[in-house]
Amino acid sequence: MKRIFKNLTFQVLTAIAVGVLVGLFWPEVGKQMKPVGDTFINAVKMVIAPIIFLTIVLGIAKMGDMKKVGKVGGKAFIYFEIVTTLALVIGLIVVNVLKPGAGLDFNKLEKGDVSQYTSEEGGKIDWIEFVTHIVPSNMVDAFAKGDILQVLFFSILFGVGLTALGDKGKIIIEFFDKLLNVFFKIVGYIMKAAPLGAFGAMAFTIGNYGLESLVPLGKLMIAVYTTMFFFVFVVLNVICKMYGFSLWKYLKFIKDELLIVLGTSSSESVLPRMMNKMEKFGCSKSVVGLVIPTGYSFNLDGTSIYLSMAVVFLAQVFGIDLSLTQQLTIIAVLMLTSKGAAAVTGGGFIVLASTLTAMQVIPVEGLALLLGVDRFMSEARAIVNLIGNGIATIVVSKSENEFDEGKSEEAIQDMYENRKIAV
Repeated sequence: MKRIFKNLTFQVLTAIAVGVLVGLFWPEVGKQMKPVGDTFINAVKMVIAPIIFLTIVLGIAKMGDMKKVGKVGGKAFIYFEIVTTLALVIGLIVVNVLKPGAGLDFNKLEKGDVSQYTSEEGGKIDWIEFVTHIVPSNMVDAFAKGDILQVLFFSILFGVGLTALGDKGKIIIEFFDKLLNVFFKIVGYIMKAAPLGAFGAMAFTIGNYGLESLVPLGKLMIAVYTTMFFFVFVVLNVICKMYGFSLWKYLKFIKDELLIVLGTSSSESVLPRMMNKMEKFGCSKSVVGLVIPTGYSFNLDGTSIYLSMAVVFLAQVFGIDLSLTQQLTIIAVLMLTSKGAAAVTGGGFIVLASTLTAMQVIPVEGLALLLGVDRFMSEARAIVNLIGNGIATIVVSKSENEFDEGKSEEAIQDMYENRKIAV
């Protein structure tokens, strides 16, 4: 029985359930729990930048061959583009079939304030600024802000430079190796507070927004969740079978990370753990270091599904019949804008605002409808993004013969044995 109470899965599930109850019955108390969830996520973000830096640098330095680094990066980007485009297409098909926005009257629905997203500065993405932003003007500032793209860029340059030193760089590699172990120890300490973070985030969400806010837009939520379920268990499952591994075993292996994301609505909250888990699952450190951080910016399957469905949903609410050409244009625009969201504060709403502005067909103020339910769908987006990034890492590892089957089987076996002990 003691082992059950010490089990992270049990602790997080219990914390989420308690958070929901507090938000439902004591909403004012739930609203005040926001700092608890935020503090946990901040603690994780504190170590994300150095872990990404050390993992990428060590991965490149130990790989040694710059051609191989380029090959791995190229495969990852091709995979990201194919799968996220597929997610966009599936989202469009489902929203056209289910028509969740049909019959809703925009003027009779509760709306939120989206002025920060629809203003002249907030409603568009400056692509020149986005590209130049990737290169940090100050290395320390990039780490201080935790900007993943900038840290990624600097880490690759540092890894290449360290590799060029040859034997002279071995002492630095050994030091970084030990330093990385220290940071993973810190992550282990932080994760002991994961149930508390999940409780705080869930209590705030339910207390602040209330379950009643879901009713008017319930059809959209059901459509989005159904589509994401289909994408994971059909599309990603097919990819898993193509590359010879079990989706179900993989999901069981990362169940703790999935529950933490469910509670916190943030896939960043488990980024360090996910990198460690993928290595234990059999992926090489170099592939994990390149694919996972890059995927957090460019392989957002869940976000792609939500964005494509949200645009057509708003068109249905306003009674706008989008032609096939217009819907193909949506895919083309979202393929660009969804990538730009990585470095823009405001995330999905900035992307939606810029997409609607580019199309000039659907009123941008329609975004106000989505504020009430967006928080409840962010969990699904984050979970699908997390699952997709892990699968991308395994696929790239296998395609590069950088996947240890024996290590994978051992990790799965250990997982089952630990579960039996806990029960």
